[in-house]
Amino acid sequence: MSDSTSEQVLPASATQTPRLLGLDFTRGIAVLGILAANIIAFGQPFSAYMWPDGFVAPHADDAGWMWVAQFVLIDGKMRGLFTLLFGAGLVLFMEKAWAKGQTRWLQARRLAFLLIFGLIHFFFIWRGDILILYSIAGFAAMACLRWSAKAQLRAGILGYIAGMLFYAMFMGPAYFVAETEWGEQAAMAEMREGLAQGKAEDMAERAAEIPILTQGSYADFVSHNVTAHAGDIGFMLFLFIFETLPLMLIGMGLFRYGFFSGELDPAKQRMWGWIGIIAGTLMTVPIALWAQSIGFTYWGTLSAFVGFSGLPRLPVIIGLAALLALWGPKATGWLGQRFTAAGRMAFTNYLGTSVLMMLIFHPWAGGLWGELNRPQLYIVVLVAWAIMLLWSKPWLSHFRFGPLEWLWRCLTYGKLFPLKR
Repeated sequence: MSDSTSEQVLPASATQTPRLLGLDFTRGIAVLGILAANIIAFGQPFSAYMWPDGFVAPHADDAGWMWVAQFVLIDGKMRGLFTLLFGAGLVLFMEKAWAKGQTRWLQARRLAFLLIFGLIHFFFIWRGDILILYSIAGFAAMACLRWSAKAQLRAGILGYIAGMLFYAMFMGPAYFVAETEWGEQAAMAEMREGLAQGKAEDMAERAAEIPILTQGSYADFVSHNVTAHAGDIGFMLFLFIFETLPLMLIGMGLFRYGFFSGELDPAKQRMWGWIGIIAGTLMTVPIALWAQSIGFTYWGTLSAFVGFSGLPRLPVIIGLAALLALWGPKATGWLGQRFTAAGRMAFTNYLGTSVLMMLIFHPWAGGLWGELNRPQLYIVVLVAWAIMLLWSKPWLSHFRFGPLEWLWRCLTYGKLFPLKR
């Protein structure tokens, strides 16, 4: 969700620089991939996102191979890629702002409005929002904008490793304490009790959520979010800030090194991209198979997601970014242009997808919440992907910005910009 859309009109291949094509194409892949990661939490209880038994309906994945595939190929990678690109977008925006004599206050204003969008999204549409986190982390990243690319990259990588080690210590032992004989030691009694209470609270929330999302009104949904989940925002910041801020810094450094603009040796970037994807994936597979081997227990899946998968995820995220940045400028065919257009409207597509999912699943609309199993939810993903790819390019052929990109820009600068081409 950079400001790259603000200066461009279609056809993109004729007007955009290689770095913008690389960013937008990559962002298009990421915004589609995020829906594939989030679809379980859209159509089933939030607990089902990590834990298969959290499904209300039978999840039609008894052996868990679809869970394994999503864990290895998608979960965390698309969010990480999107975060990397957000960091790159912070630099791109400030390059343009500084060239026009603006200061970081313009970026602060932009992030403040992003926070407002995020709060609206969280309370009124879907509480899996990531914009609040991006806004808060973005304010912190602003302090690093003048750092050298090397310093940004070093701080990001070291910060990410430190954050993942913290998550490993924080969540890694949860399964062994809560669900194995090791946790029956007297020394573990307090921690085991706390974990049992945490699961009980999650199950109570799941029980409270089911009638609201199967029979309740929209007012019931909003009221529940406000009264029961306002405090989740602080926990979300705690849970993800140690991943999000470092990834933003890595994105800032990579952007300034020419990672998205073809300034690096393409052969080396391609080689290291594949090495990152393959190495990170090979390190992730055993974690997924371990979670499968223990029967996808509640704390086992949470330990796999939060405690163990963070470190091997980083090379995959950077590897994906490396390859997609190279492919973006060459993606000038029918499908490639649509991925690029979807990326140029990533903000609209991200929030628009949440609205679409609300209309599909909520009881006062489509009423499919809790009804679809995992394969059926993936069909919904395919339909939403088709919509994003089909509408983005025609829209940008008539308008300069996506609808929300235009609104965000007008609010940031405090003036109306022409929308129609």
